[in-house]
Amino acid sequence: MRIMTWTVRLLIFLFLLAFAAKNVAPVVLNFYFDLSWQAPLVVVLFAFFAAGALFGMIAMLSTLLRQRRELLRLRRESRGHARAEQAARAAEPVRPPAVDA
Repeated sequence: MRIMTWTVRLLIFLFLLAFAAKNVAPVVLNFYFDLSWQAPLVVVLFAFFAAGALFGMIAMLSTLLRQRRELLRLRRESRGHARAEQAARAAEPVRPPAVDA
């Protein structure tokens, strides 16, 4: 299984390397106020991909933190219930077995 995983990783890397080698033409991005940025196409694509991944992670962050807080609360409640059950069992008197006469 490890060999298969590394083979897939190598194929993806080689594909991306070939993609980068074929897209080195300069691209000019024009902004407002006569600002412009000139860079190879592969750099521009990578920058926008990284920015999109970063924005996605930031958007997901609030949900992740809310779920972690809820999980912590539920674990605390579960521990409290387990302690209450132990205390109830310990406080329960032990009854002797019934003897039929």
